[in-house]
Amino acid sequence: MSRFKSLMLVAVALMVFGSVQAFSGSDKNKDIVDTAVGAGSFNTLVAAVQAAGLEETLRGEGPFTVFAPTDEAFAALPDGTVEMLLLPENKEKLVAILTYHVVPGKVTSADVVKVKEAKSVNGKGIPIAVKDGKVHVDNATVVTPDVMASNGVIHVIDAVIIPDDN
Repeated sequence: MSRFKSLMLVAVALMVFGSVQAFSGSDKNKDIVDTAVGAGSFNTLVAAVQAAGLEETLRGEGPFTVFAPTDEAFAALPDGTVEMLLLPENKEKLVAILTYHVVPGKVTSADVVKVKEAKSVNGKGIPIAVKDGKVHVDNATVVTPDVMASNGVIHVIDAVIIPDDN
C-alpha cells in the first residue's frame, strides 16, 4: 500500500473516531462483561448474555470484539421480542443473535477502516461501511468506539444487529 493511501486511511480513522467519548465503567483491568455492567447502559445485553450461557466465554481470555447494543437499542425492537428471546426454548436463537455481535480478535477503530466485513463468532459476516463519517455495522451505527477491556474491545452500537436467518 502506498504511503499516501496509508495516510488517507489514518485520516479517515481520525475523522470517524477522533472524538472518542469517555465511557462510564471503561477499565482495561475489567473483562468485557464487567465493563458492560459498569457502564450501566447494557443491562439488557448482559441479561441476554447470561440467559444464553455466554457470560463465562466473554469473561475468558479472548481477545474479543463486541458490537454492544445499548438498552435503548434493545427497547427499539418490536414489542415482546426481548422477552421472547429470553425464554429458555429460544436459547439457540438468542445465542445466534448474540454471537453475531462478537468478532474473534481485537478489531479497533484503526482496523475497521480497512475492512468491509468482519466474520462473527457465529460464522456470518457482518458488513462494515464508513458513510458520512460514521461507521456502520450491518444496520447499526457505532456511537462510541474503542472501549478497551482486559480481554478485548467494545464498540457501542445504536441497534441490535440480527443475522439474516433469524
